[in-house]
Amino acid sequence: MNPLIWSTLTMSLTTSTIITMASNHWLLAWLGLELNTLSVLPIIMGRHHPRATEATTKYFLVQATAATMILLASIINTWQTGQWSITHTTPMTTLLTTTALMLKLGVAPLHLWYPHVLQGLTMNTALVISTWQKIAPLSLLYMTHHTLNQTTLILLGLTSALVGGWAGLNQTQTRTIMAFSSIAHMGWLMTALATNQHLTTLAMATYMAATLATFMPLATTKTITDIGTLWPLSPTMLTASMTTLMSLGGLPPLTGFMPKWLILKNLTSMGLPTLATLILMASLPSLFFYIRLAYMTALTTPPTTTSTKYKWRFKPDHPTYAAPTIMAATLLLPLTATLYNTT
Repeated sequence: MNPLIWSTLTMSLTTSTIITMASNHWLLAWLGLELNTLSVLPIIMGRHHPRATEATTKYFLVQATAATMILLASIINTWQTGQWSITHTTPMTTLLTTTALMLKLGVAPLHLWYPHVLQGLTMNTALVISTWQKIAPLSLLYMTHHTLNQTTLILLGLTSALVGGWAGLNQTQTRTIMAFSSIAHMGWLMTALATNQHLTTLAMATYMAATLATFMPLATTKTITDIGTLWPLSPTMLTASMTTLMSLGGLPPLTGFMPKWLILKNLTSMGLPTLATLILMASLPSLFFYIRLAYMTALTTPPTTTSTKYKWRFKPDHPTYAAPTIMAATLLLPLTATLYNTT
C-alpha cells in the first residue's frame, strides 16, 4: 500500500477513536464509530485476496448494523429526554446501545462474525481488530456505565468466557484461536465492567499488552503446526512467546493472572462466589488451548524432510518494541497494587 494512503488511514483510525472517547454527544460518538469503521476497511482489503474481500464485507455489515442501532437509540433518547447527551439515557436506549456495543466488541452470543473476519486477515490487521478497535466501544460503555444493568453484563461476561473457551478447543488455525481467545477475554472484561470501572481499564491494558506480545512472534503462521517451524528463526523469541501464551491464559506467576485475580476478588467480596467459581472454571478450556499452542511452540520439533526449506536467521527482523512488550506481558504481577491504584 502507498505510504501516504497508509499514513492517512492510520491517522484517521486514531483520530476517530479519540473523537468517540472525547465526545459527550450521541451524534459525535456515532460519527467517530463510523469513521473508525471506514478507516479500517481499506486496511483489511489491502491484500486483494478473496478471503480479505469476504472479511471486509462481513466486518462492514456487522459494524454498520451496530452503528445504525446506536443512531436509532440516540434518536429515541433525544425524543424522550430532549437532549443528545450520552450520560442521560433511558432504559430503552440503554438496551439498544448495549446490544450494539456488544456486537461491535464481539461478545457472545453476538460473536459469530468475529472468528470468520479474523481468519481472512493478516496477523497485523487481526491485531488491530483485536486491540485498538475495542477502545471506542468500551469508552462508550464507560460513559453509560451508571445506566447499565449489572446482571446483564455479568451474564454476557459468563456466556462469552464459556463460548470463547469451549469453541476454541476444536480450532487449528492460529487466527481463529486468537479470535476465540479475544472473545473469552471480552467475557472477563464485561464481568469487570459490572463490578469496577478502574479494574476494567487495568484488565484491558493487560489484555492489549499480552495480545500484542503474542501476535508478533506468530505473525507468519497460519496453523498450529506452522508454529514449530519458527524455532530456527529465533529460539529466544519463541521461548518468550511460550511464556506470553501462559500469561494470556492467566497462570499465576505472570501478568495475565493479575486482572483475573482482582476480578475474582471483587466478585467474592460482592457475595457472588458461585459466579466467581463458574467464570474461573470457564477459563480452563482457554488455558488448555494456550498450553497446546505453547507445547507446539517450544517443546516439539516438526518433522523435516529433504524437500523442507530450512529457515536460516540471516536477518532477524523483530520489531524494537518486542522485548518491552513481552516483559510487560509476563513480569508485572509484583506491581499489582501500584497498577490497580493508578488506573
